[in-house]
Amino acid sequence: MQNSENTEATLWERARHDDGVAFGLLFDLHQARIYRRALALMANTHDAEDVSAAAFFELWRKRRTVRLVHGSVLPWLLVTTVNLSRNSQRARSRYERVLRALPRAEAMAPPDAAALETKERLTESLQRLSAVDGALFILTTLEDVPLAEAAEVVGLKASTARMRLHRARERIRIDLHDLRPTLQPAVEGTY
Repeated sequence: MQNSENTEATLWERARHDDGVAFGLLFDLHQARIYRRALALMANTHDAEDVSAAAFFELWRKRRTVRLVHGSVLPWLLVTTVNLSRNSQRARSRYERVLRALPRAEAMAPPDAAALETKERLTESLQRLSAVDGALFILTTLEDVPLAEAAEVVGLKASTARMRLHRARERIRIDLHDLRPTLQPAVEGTY
């Protein structure tokens, strides 16, 4: 930055008036130093990258009010980096305290093999039904929707839906016969 157009003060004045190129040159000038300071303050490189990026973001955001110190924005960037590092560390500390205070979940039991088999076979059986019959079965049996409402959803009369649901249940009962499924009657509802 030898010529007067590229002195830091000139670049800063241009950046204050929304010149992104000038701001980019200031970034190039100070980025390594700000990153080193953030890295010295933070636990890892990712956090240091975040803090240094946030410092430059704040510089851009506050560009109309930030004043140079001895012709440089570096002192402002360094102070901002320290403050952002402290804020990040406090936030991490609060987060870790909350995690430690949360009740521990009991170890989950492994999935029941019989339940998994039943689910898989029911899914296969439902896939062999027509879309309307499958929807009727799911709505009435698994989701407890009254038959009249389920019939309306799939575009059938209640009497037709009742007959199709009965046939669908029989097919599923045959498919799952060795599992001894018990199917509850559909809630009739009003139509």
